[in-house]
This record gives sequence, structure tokens and C-alpha cells, in this order.
Amino acid sequence: MRPLRRGMKAVEELEEEMTEAAADSNEDPLEETEDLEPLEPDDGGTFQQVTNLLNIMDSGAAKTDAAGAGPDMRKTLASVIITEKATSEPSVVMNALIRCLQVPKISTQRKVNIYNILQEIIQQEGELEEQGVQRLVAIASKEMRETLEAEGYVKAEVASDTLAALSRNHFSLVMYELQHHLKPLNLTDEFVIITLAKLANGNVFEFMPYMGITLATIFTMLRLANEAKMRQVICSATETFCETVQFYLRHLEDSVYPVMTEDQFAVKLFPLYRYFVTVWLRNQNPEVKLGVIKSLKPMLNLLLPNDDLRDQVYDYIPLLLAEYRGSLEALFITQVLRQILEMSVTTNTPVPEMQLHTIFTELHVQVCAKVPAQQQYSSQNLVEIVQCFIALARSYPKELMKFFFSQIEMSKEAIRVGTLTLIRAVVSADEPRMNIRTISLAIRVVKNTLSDTRFKVRMAILRIIGQLALSGYQDRIKGWGLKYVSVQLTLSTYKLTNHRESFYQRDLEEKMVHKVTMDTVRIITSSVSGMTNEFWVRLLCYIMETDYTEALTPICISLTNLAERQLHTKDAAAGVASKSKHVDLPAPQKLLARLLVLMSSPYKGEGRGIAMLNLLRTLSQSIAPSMADMWEVEIPLLVKYLEEHTEFTWNQKTWEDKLIQFLRNSLKKTRGSNWSLRLSKELNNQIESFDSPSLEKGFLYRALGFTLAMGLEADKVEVLLLELLYKTDYSNDFDREGVILCFGLCARGQVKTVLNVLHDFEERIQESEQSWQIGAWRKDHPWRRETVKSALMVIYSCVASYCHPQMLLTHVDNPITAKIIHHYSSSCQDICLKMAFMKSVMQVTKAIKNIKDLEDFQFAQKMTLTGIITATIKEEPTDSLVSPVRTMAMEALSHLSNLKPFYSMEENNELMDISIHSVISLQPPAEDNESIQTLYANAMHALEQLMEGLMQRQLDPKGLQEMVHLLEKWILSEKEGEREKATNLHLHLMQIYVQSIGVCIPLKLGQFGMLVGLMAPCTCDSHRRTRIASMDVLSSLLDLHASQTCSSWGPSKELELAKCKEDLQGPDVEKIFSASSRIAKVACVQFNCDEVVSLIQKLCENIGAMDLQHDKASVTWIGTFLQMRAKELEDKVAEILGAILVHLPVVDHLEVRRCLIEGILLLAHYHQETVLTSLLRQPLPMERHLTEVWLAVAENVPFARTMLHGLMGRLQSRFTPKANATSKADIWRLAAVDPLMTLCTIHLLIQKIDVNDKLLDLFPDLIYTLLLQLSSSQGPEAMSPVLKTWRLVHAGMLPEEINLQRITIQSMQLLFRRLNSEQLVHTLEEQGVWALLQSSSTFLQGVGLLARLCMRSMEGYRQRLSELVLRGMDSDVLSCRISSTAVCVEFMSDPVLYQEKLLKPTVLLLEKGADQEDEALRVLSLRALGNMALGAPKKVRQYRKLLLEKCLDSLRGPVSTSVTSEGMEALAKILAELREGDVGSSFSVLCEQCRAFFDSESELLRLKAFVLFGRLAKVVGISKKHFFKEEVKKAWIPLLLHCQDPCPDAAQACVATVFQCAHFWGWKAPESSSGRSDSSTADEMTVLQTTLCSILTQKKPAVLYSFLLGTMTYVSSNLPRIRSAACDLAGVIMKQMSAHHLKKLDFPALRDSLQELQLDSDPGVRRAALETLKILDTCSQHLLLASSGGFC
Repeated sequence: MRPLRRGMKAVEELEEEMTEAAADSNEDPLEETEDLEPLEPDDGGTFQQVTNLLNIMDSGAAKTDAAGAGPDMRKTLASVIITEKATSEPSVVMNALIRCLQVPKISTQRKVNIYNILQEIIQQEGELEEQGVQRLVAIASKEMRETLEAEGYVKAEVASDTLAALSRNHFSLVMYELQHHLKPLNLTDEFVIITLAKLANGNVFEFMPYMGITLATIFTMLRLANEAKMRQVICSATETFCETVQFYLRHLEDSVYPVMTEDQFAVKLFPLYRYFVTVWLRNQNPEVKLGVIKSLKPMLNLLLPNDDLRDQVYDYIPLLLAEYRGSLEALFITQVLRQILEMSVTTNTPVPEMQLHTIFTELHVQVCAKVPAQQQYSSQNLVEIVQCFIALARSYPKELMKFFFSQIEMSKEAIRVGTLTLIRAVVSADEPRMNIRTISLAIRVVKNTLSDTRFKVRMAILRIIGQLALSGYQDRIKGWGLKYVSVQLTLSTYKLTNHRESFYQRDLEEKMVHKVTMDTVRIITSSVSGMTNEFWVRLLCYIMETDYTEALTPICISLTNLAERQLHTKDAAAGVASKSKHVDLPAPQKLLARLLVLMSSPYKGEGRGIAMLNLLRTLSQSIAPSMADMWEVEIPLLVKYLEEHTEFTWNQKTWEDKLIQFLRNSLKKTRGSNWSLRLSKELNNQIESFDSPSLEKGFLYRALGFTLAMGLEADKVEVLLLELLYKTDYSNDFDREGVILCFGLCARGQVKTVLNVLHDFEERIQESEQSWQIGAWRKDHPWRRETVKSALMVIYSCVASYCHPQMLLTHVDNPITAKIIHHYSSSCQDICLKMAFMKSVMQVTKAIKNIKDLEDFQFAQKMTLTGIITATIKEEPTDSLVSPVRTMAMEALSHLSNLKPFYSMEENNELMDISIHSVISLQPPAEDNESIQTLYANAMHALEQLMEGLMQRQLDPKGLQEMVHLLEKWILSEKEGEREKATNLHLHLMQIYVQSIGVCIPLKLGQFGMLVGLMAPCTCDSHRRTRIASMDVLSSLLDLHASQTCSSWGPSKELELAKCKEDLQGPDVEKIFSASSRIAKVACVQFNCDEVVSLIQKLCENIGAMDLQHDKASVTWIGTFLQMRAKELEDKVAEILGAILVHLPVVDHLEVRRCLIEGILLLAHYHQETVLTSLLRQPLPMERHLTEVWLAVAENVPFARTMLHGLMGRLQSRFTPKANATSKADIWRLAAVDPLMTLCTIHLLIQKIDVNDKLLDLFPDLIYTLLLQLSSSQGPEAMSPVLKTWRLVHAGMLPEEINLQRITIQSMQLLFRRLNSEQLVHTLEEQGVWALLQSSSTFLQGVGLLARLCMRSMEGYRQRLSELVLRGMDSDVLSCRISSTAVCVEFMSDPVLYQEKLLKPTVLLLEKGADQEDEALRVLSLRALGNMALGAPKKVRQYRKLLLEKCLDSLRGPVSTSVTSEGMEALAKILAELREGDVGSSFSVLCEQCRAFFDSESELLRLKAFVLFGRLAKVVGISKKHFFKEEVKKAWIPLLLHCQDPCPDAAQACVATVFQCAHFWGWKAPESSSGRSDSSTADEMTVLQTTLCSILTQKKPAVLYSFLLGTMTYVSSNLPRIRSAACDLAGVIMKQMSAHHLKKLDFPALRDSLQELQLDSDPGVRRAALETLKILDTCSQHLLLASSGGFC
């Protein structure tokens, strides 16, 4: 229906296109035909429609429609539409088409389409207008006569066909047009002649009136036709005209036109024949010659019946014969010549005798000469020539034979063979005219060649003899013919049986002669009666004597035919019978022996078996009358078997068994006579008549053995056996095996006789080397010791195989097996001897095993044989296979294993291991080495059988495990061949185990997983057979496990495994791995957790043992099992992970490592804590495989974040109280891990995690955790426990770069870089934060600086950091509290704590820290408390009591300098935010404690004390002013002195405090100098002191006196600058003191003190003391003067 739809759619589209074309052409419908004269009347649009359809046909090649109608269909449909339209309006359509033809510049294809359509219209029924037909004839005639070019030839051809079509209904018009252009003596156009020939062929009777004038006119053109093409056209047309005439003559009764006779036609035709033969045939153009020759045959059919013209035709025969020497195909010439010669015989008008020799010679040369290479029809030509000679023999027999005789006399082989071939053809011609005279002449010619020894001549003569017999001329060959056949039979047989290898060609020739001879013999014996006795004897003796057995079949058939004819012809039969009793015929036993042996190969020599059986049956009475009746029954059955089979379907052994049975039955008929013994002698005599090896000789040994076994006289049997032993060539394998078989068969009835003969033979040839080399009866074949020994061993074993069971048990140990061992042990043990020994062992053990009632028979020689065999196997090379020794050895072991006593399990394993090692490493043989392939296959099969046999003794899980253990190292071999063999062995054993055990004994725990894990990688082996075998092993294991565990194992899983197995057979690697993964999914559901662990452990163990493909398969299975079962493996995670991590370092390939790592990550996804703990417990430095694990973690950012949380938890757990585990996950989470490994892991993850992930949410926790870890690493007690573990794994110390501090700091640096804050990173580097953190002495400083920079640059993390800091401050770990407090110091200086409402808990924790014994913690706590004034100044008053209390506590008691200084600094900060009333009672304590540190040896304490005292001065209000004034008095001297403090900072602070306290003295003038208070020069201090002292002298001189006394106490200070300052100040005071107060001075004491300072080590002190001493002396003198003068 689909093509129909397409066609309908195409029609619709054509109609649409026609409508559109008509619409488009309405404007100028006759645009293309406007020049036509005259214009046709309107045809209703037909012309336009036809034009459109033609356009569609022209453009159809460029269009295709959607329905699939191609260009051809469109063209066809358009043509059909025009044709169908012509059915109703033929004239209209034809006129339209004619108008289309007249369109100028029309394409050739368009014209061809138009003419084709016109031809279809013309063939339709219906009348056409005469005018249209005339126009068409004129147009077509003109078309075909135009210049013939390439396209023009096509147009001319279709125009010619159109005229031929028109001629059927308008013959006259067409013929008139053609005859108009056919003018005498004017060469017409070639297509005019072609069209005339078409008209003649299509209109025979109408054309006949024009035939004469046409032929005559054409004859006038022959001289003008010079072109080859034109000559070919005329020849072809003439051939057509002649055939037309012959048709016309055969159907004259049907003609209505005037009748022309055959002679009339012949007369008009003969001039053309003469011109063709005499002129055109000599043309050099081969195509013209061929055209002429082909036209002659139909011309001769008309010419030869005419008596007058026939003789003229004979005259031109020499011209035809001359063409044999040209290039023309000889066949065509011979066909013409045969036509002439046969017509001469038919008409009894022989060719002229003068032409005979020429004809004989030319034809004879064609037969004898070598055929030219260009002749394609040589065989057909020879057939035609033979027919020519037969025709000649009928006309001129005598002349022909004379010609043959003249040719025979030539010595050339080709001429003789050709001549004899022609004679045979003449003889074979079924022609009554071939009289006896002709045959006699032929035989005379043949006899002249009998002495020719060339093989082709001999074959030709033999064929003639056979042909004479077939043609009924038997009497003509009885003498010379039969003799020649007999001679040739003998001669060819002799040459074939004594041929030389170097004369291969001669052998082929003789075989051909022999075959023809046999054919001739068959013909003669089936046709010639009255055969002479001599020929009968020759044929019968030929059977007995010839070594060329190929001729036996025809000879036997011939003899059978002759015998049957003689039996049926009474007189002849009597004559032959009487003669047969007296002639020298072979003995009956000899003939029977000969025929029996030959019949063992019944299909040789064209099926000689049937022929010989028929001959035996025919001669049964003559051979053995007692057997005749039995043969009449048995022989037809044997013949029937052979007839039912062919040489391709028969079975050699079956046939030999039938013959042996036939022999046995025959011998049974002769019991009690010596017939069997005589037959044995004849069989023995024929041994040397057959080659070795041959089927006949093999059967001969077998028949001899059976015949001897039936012999009644043992002594004569011994003689024959001993003779056979001595004359056997033991170096010939075939003869040796034949003798062995013969002795074995004989032992079936003569076992004692055989053993006696063997013993006698061994005694006669003594056990010395020289005696073994003596040739007893066969000196041409000296014996080899090993060869004879091997033969004797096999003979003994063969005797064991065939003798009676009870006799075997008696003799098997001794002498049979003992003799075998003796002969093997006493030889050099070459390959042949080893094979013989193994064969003997197998035969003996098989014989014992076949005994049904063995009972408790113990084979005493078993262990001895086992030791010899295993030693032999070990000696075999493991890499090459050159002999079947190892195969036979393993087969022998298999047979021995079945006999008692049985092998122990240890012995079984040892035997299997030896055998596997011997076979498994053998290289697979090349495909072109069939012998090695056979050895290889046999060795593998023997190994399988041995393992199967040994396994039967230990069919339990332990035995299976032992077997698999033996194969495992070969299954994991890197060599493809070893893997394949081991896998196949494993499969074989599994099949045996499953079939034998089934569900009886379950596998041990973990054994199933181990077995599957061993074979799973092999499913992706590069070798297809290994993959399939491993798949079968897995299927067996899964079936076994399912049956033993009663688990679900439905058809769907079996179907899935079958699909997987199919995919494994292809070469596509992706499909193979996909199939392996699917197998794993199917198998996974069958595993419990313990089996999963054993499977993964086994898979991991196997990684790296084989190639990459196996490793990929292993990790594919691991990944599949973990994906499906990871959730259930909580208790087994550590074991699985341990197995993976142990083997991961040895995995070299990246993809395999990646898959294993993915398995670890999959476990970590479900059991994070367990996996994390296991990974962190790995030793440092972190090995490559562990690094890759963490790198894989880093690639999965969400998972990496999770792992970072876990890692931080492990670090933070050190700083938090230990919790009790509530789950298995908690146990692993709380397990101890090395912090250094944890830090290294964190560092790796931070470094490798995606750079686009800033870890913003983890940043505070990570930074803080790392900071705490860094704090814990300070000090010598922070040694990493990993060192101890590491030393157990590696020798030496850890690399320097692997330590807690460096790793932690590097991790922190990586985190800061991730923030993309280059300024912060730069600041950290610039301010040396990392260097500070790395040193324990500056660690806290670095922490503070880090915290300060983070507070400034990372506002978003303040809250979280604050929470972490508080948690750290509350930790039980001191280092954590210290680091957290150091961070808190910076946080307290910022409003963050106050803003986050964390101030109160922070203060409480700081309060707690300030009370700790640790100095650093107290310092940091005090500093943080003091920083409250910076971060939360408004909260200072709220916490003033706590603050003041903790700070004052730091000033009391025996505390460190740092604590005291930090307390004073904190007080200074706090006091800045308090008022006088806020300090309360603590003010006096503060003042007192502060002054106590003015003279401290610590510069820091002095500094802080001066600053604090200045801060107190600022706090003092009205209520405390008087009190503080007194405090200022007390502190004034140290303040003034410490303005010269050796510590610049302390001196500067002291000066500032002095200016702050000066107003308490009511002194305001110095404040203007406060801007210069930073000067430390002596002059400035002198001015200051002088000014102060002058003020005091005026206002409070008593105070100045007390100041001097206080100042002098400092001259003994430990500080040189203070001593110097005290001297200077004392001098200034003394200068300003009033006389009244000078009198109170103890000048001697002062002088002593100052003089003592003159010995001070410091020069400045000495200088200041000297100046002061001078002042003292001056004052003392002034005082004396004042006392004496009354003033001072």
C-alpha cells in the first residue's frame, strides 16, 4: 500500500504542477512554436499539457517529494499520463508530440522521451490520422539520417525504432520513405539499412516483395561502403534478410503476396556472398571479418541447397581456409566449413578432391598445433573440427586414412596424439557407412604407433582399443589389443611402484596412463567374450603382487565379471574351472590374507572394498568351501555397510571391527585344523609388503594378533611371536605399536605364552650395552637399547590391558609392573622412554580399575610409580612444551589416585602443586602450530582431570580453600596465559565442588567473600576467555552461597548475570567494566558484613598484583559494595579502612588510587568519626596516599567543611572537659589523636580547598582553634606524641618543617590569605605578627597584635570571636586561658564586648584570672581589666570596686614585677575614668603603694609608679587635696631625683608627674616650663631645682631643710644617676637654705658622705659629689663669716 500511496501523491503533485504551468503560460502559449509553419488549429490545450508533462520529465531529476517518489517515478508517471490521454485522443496527443519534436533547440533526452512515448501510442489500439503519420514518418526519417554524433546516434536509434513501430500498421508509408532514400549506386545512410532490417524482421510477408530490389540495391552499394561501420551494418542487415527469407520459405502457405522460390532468392543472394568472401573477408578490420563470417551461415543455408550454386561455393573454400592463419576466431570459420562439408555429405556431392589435402592439412593443424592465446573457443572449435573429419571420412575414407598414416609416420608426439584422437572420433561415429574397410585401415594406422612409449600416445592407443570394444569391434582387438593392454598395465604399475621423488611429472603421466588402462580393462572385461586364460591369470596375479593398490578396484571388478560370466556359461565355466585347478594360482590363505588386508581401506582406489568383497563372495568355493555358506550371509552385510557410507562418513574402527568379526567367524568354521596357523603365517609374511605407516599394515597387525590368539599349538605360536619380535624395526613407531597391539591381542587367549616369549626374548638379548646393539635377524636396523626397552614396557602394559582379569591380578605386580619399572630405571630415560613408561602405567592402572571385583586389592607398586612420575614432571621445562610427557604423567597420576592405597591430603596438595607449576606457565601455542596446540590442550585437560580426581578425596570447604590457595598465585599472575589457565582450572574445580557438595557443608565465615574477591577483578581481564571463566566461577559461588544460606536468588538475578556475561564477551572496555559493576551489585545483596570485610580485604590485597585493568575492576567492586552497604558497616569500618590504607601506598596508578580514596570518603560520609580517627592515627610525615585522601576531601567543599569541623573538634577537645561516650561514634570521636597530624590535615585542607570558598563561616573557629593550639605548643612540655609513633615507622627525626608551631602558623596564614584582604595580610607581615607568634617569648605579644588587627579589619567576626574567647578563658587548660585572655585584652579595649552584652561574663572571668598563680595569666587579666577604660569607659564606675580591688592586690605581697607593673598601669587607665569620690578609701592605699615603688630597682615599676602617681594627682579633688598634698611632700624628693632616672621613660614620666604635683605647693610658675620638661640635661634640672628651692626658701624653709636631709639619704642609692642627682640637688638646696637652717646641718657628716662619694666608681657621681662638696665648703665658710661678722 505504501508504494501505491506514494504513486497517488506523485500524480496529484504532477497535476498541480501542470495546472500551475498552464496558468503561467497563458500569456504566450505558443512562445516556443511561433516559427512553425503552418500553425496547428487549437487542440484544447493538449499541446500545453503535453509540454508541461515533458518539462516535468526533464526536470524530474532535480526533484523529490516528501512521500518518497523519486525522479524515476515522476518521469514514469508523466509518461503514463500522456499515454493514457492518447488512449482517448491518439491523434491529438500524437500531433502535440510531433509539434514538440519540431520545437527548435530541443534537448536530446527530450526527443528520446517523445519518441518513446510515440512508440507506446503507436502500439495502442486505435487509428491515427494519416496526415499525422506522414509528418511523423518524415520527421523520424530526417532525424535518423542526420549527422551521427554521440547524441545523434541515440536520436537516430529511437527514430528508427519509431519507424519500425509505425510499419506494423502503416508499412507502405514507412517503406515508401525508406525506399525513397535507397537508391542504386548511391551509398545510403546506415540507419536506413538498419531500419529496413527491422522492417524485414517485423513484417516478413509485407517485406518480401521488396526483398529482391532491396538486395539488388544494396549490392550496388558494396563498392561504395568503405567504412568499417557501414560494412558491419550491411553484413548484419544481410544476415537478418537471410533469416527472414528462411522464415518466409518455411511459411509459404501463410503468404498472400506473390510467391518467390528458394532458388530465386539464392540467385539474388549469391553476388553478395561472392563479394563478401572475395573482398570484405580479406579486410584487415577484425570486426568486419567477424560480421562477414557471421552473415555467411544464413547465406549458405539458402545457397547450398542449390546444385548450381553449391559448386561455386566449393570454389571459395580455400579463401575460408586461408582465414585460419589470420586473427579471426577459428571457431566461426570451422562452423562455416562444417556447414559446407555436412551439406556435401547430405547432397552426396563431395567437395572437389583437389581441395582435400588442403582441407585435411588445415583442419589437422588446428587439432595438433598449440592453440593461440587469443582463441577463446578452442574446445568448441575442436568439436567442430572432429565433425568435419567425420564428414570427410564418410565421403573420402580411404584418402583420409592415407592422410592419417602419413601424419603418423611423423615422430612428433602432438601430431600422433592428434591423429589418434581423430581416428578414435571416426571409430566412435555412429555411421552405417563407416564400413569394415575403414575400420581396418584405422587399426592399421594405430598398429603403426604401438612401439611409441610416450604417455600421451599410449593413452590415445588405449582409448582407441576401448572405443573399438565399445563400438562392437571386439574381434579386432583380441590379439594385439589385449596384449597391448596387459603390457601397459604391467608397465604402468611397475613405474608407479618404483617411482622417484625427483620425477613428479613422470609419476603424474604414468598415473594417467594407468587410469586409462584400467578404464580399458573395465571396458574389455565387460564387453569381450571368450576371454583367454592368460589374461585371467595376469589379472589375478596382479592383485597378489602389485604394490600399486589404486588399480585393485577395476581389476577386482573385472575379475568378478569374468568369473560370474564363466560360472553362468556352462562350457566356459567347466573349462575355466579345470584350468583353475592346475594353473599357478595363489594359496587360499594367501588370497584371503591379501584381500582382508586390502579391504581394511575400503574406499581407496575408487572403493575397492566392495569390489574385493564381491570377488571373495564369487570365489568362496575356490578359497574355502567350509566358509562359503557363512560368507554368503556375512559378505552382503559388509557390502551394505560400505554402500550406506562414504569415505567421509564411515568409521575406520567400526569397519575394522566388522572385518575382525568376519575373520573370527570364518576361523571358527575351521576349528580343529591348521587353517588359522597357516593364515597367521601368510599374514606374517605380508607384513613387509606394506609401508609403515598405513591403515593396511595396522589392520594386518591386529588381524595377526586375533589369529594367533585362536591358535591351538602354543609352541608354534611362540615361534611366530618370537620371529615377530626379532624382525620388528623398533625405531619405526608404527611397526613398534603394531607389534605391541599384536602381543596384547594375542594375550587375550595366550597370556602365559606371551609372557614366556617376552621372558625368553629378554634372556636372549642380555643386559649389556653391546648386546643391545646387535641386530639379530635384521642387521639393516640395529636396535637401540631405549627403543627396545620402551617397546617392552608398553608390551607388558598392553598384555595387562587385554588379558583376563583374574590372570591380571595374578601377574600385575610381578612380572608386569616390576618389569616396566625395571626397564625404565635401567635406561637413559629419554622422551620416548618416558612416554612409553607413562603409557604403560596408564594401561596397567586402567586394566586394574576395570576389574569389577577388586575388593581390597592393594597395588603394591603405587608409591614407587608415583615417585618416578613426580620426578619426571619436575624435570619438564615450565616454559615450553615439546612432548606429551607431562600430560601423560598427569594422566598416570590421575589413574593411580583411584587405586588403593589412597594418597593423604598432604600428598594430594603436593601432587597438585607440582602439576600446576609444570603446566600453568606454558605459553599458548601459535595458531598455525596445530601439533603444539594439541599438546597444549591435552596438558590442560590432564591437569583438570588430575585436580578433579585428587579433589574427590577432600570435598569440603577446607579442601576447596587448599585448591584455591594453590591456584591463587597463578590467578594473580601478570601473564595473561597463566591467568586464563588458572581461572579455567578454578572454574572446573568449582563446578565439581558444587555438583558434589551443594548445600551439605557450608563455607567458613569469610571464605565466601575471599573467594569472590579473588575472582572479581578477573571479570575485567584483557582476555575474553578469562573474563567468561571468572564470570562462571562467580556464578557458581553465588549459586552455592544462595543455596547454603537460603537467601533469595530469583530468575531476575540469573537473567541479569546472563546479560552481564554477554557484555563481557565483547571488546568494548566500557561495557566490560559496566558489566562487572552490575555483577557486583547483584552479588552485594548476598553478603553479610563479615563477608563484605573479607571481600574488600581480598580485593585490596590483589591490587597491584596484576595489570591496571584488574586494579580498576577491584576498586570498582569495592566502590559498588561500599555504595550499597556502607550504612550497615559501622562495626567494620575500621577493618575496611585499615585494609584500604595498608594497600593504598603501593597503588601506582592515579585512577585506582582515586577510586580507593572515594571509597574512604564514602565511608567517611556515613561514619565520619571512625574514619577521621583512623586517618589521624596514621604516622607522620603524611605519606602520599594519605595526602591524596585529604586532597580528595578538599575537592568536595561541603564535605571538606564537615571534616574541618571534625578536625577542629579534635583540637578543641584538648581544651574542653572530657565527656563520656554515649555511642560508638562518640568513642571514635573522643579517641586520642595526634594534634600535629590534625594540624597537618587542617593545613592541607585549607591549602587545597577551592580558593573561591573563603571559609568565612569557619574562619573565627579555625583561627581561634589554631591560636589555642599554638599556645599549647609553647614550652618544652608541648612535644607531639606523634614522634613516638613516627619513630616506630621511620628511622630518624621528623623534618624540621613539621612541627606544631610552623604548621599552625602556616595554616593561619593560609586562612588570612583566603579573605582577599591584601592590606591585612600585608600588615600582619609588616608588623611581624607571625615571627612574634613563633617565639615563645613574644607569643603573647603576637597574640595581642593579631587580635588587635583582627578587631580593626574583621568586624563581622567580632561576636563569634568574643564567644570563643570567653569559652577559652573558662577552659581548664592554662595555655588556653592565657591565650584567650591575651585576645580578651584587645577585645576589652574595644566596645565589642559591651555591645554584644558579654562584658559581665568577661569581667568575671578576668577577675578569676587575676587571682591565678600564673604570672602571665594575672598580667593579661589585669591588662584586660584596665582596658575596660578604653572599650567600655562608662562601665568602669560600675565595676570600680572589683577593678580597684584586683589592681591593688597586684601591688601587695610578693608578686612579680610584671604583675605589679600591669596592676599600676591598669589603675592608671581606670583612674582616668573615675572621680575622686569613686576611689573612696582605696585612694590612700593607692598613694602609699605607689610611692613604695618610686625607688624600686625595676625601671618598669618606677615608670608605672610615676605615671600612676601623676594620674592620682589628676583625680584629687577638694576632699583629698590636703591628704594628697602631704603625699606629694613625701614623694617630692624621689620625684625630683628621678627626673634624672637612668631610664629615659621613667625620667620623662617623673618630670610629668612633678609638674602635675607642683600646684599642690601653690607654685604655678614652673608650669610654664612644662613644655621643656622633656629635657634631661643637667643645666635644665639645675634651673628647675634652683627655682623650686628658692620658692620653698621663701615660703617654707623648714620643708627645704627636710628635703636636704631626705636628699642625702639617696647618695647611697644603687643607681649612679640617682646618686649624682642627689649630690646636685643637695648642692642646690644648700645654696638656697637660710643661715638659720644651715646651722642645723651636720657639716662633718655631710662632708664625710660627700668625700666617700669621691671614691665612687661612676665619674659623674664623683664630679657631682665634688661640686656639692665645694658648695658645702662655701656654705660652711659663709656660715663662719656670718658668725664672726654677724651676718650670713
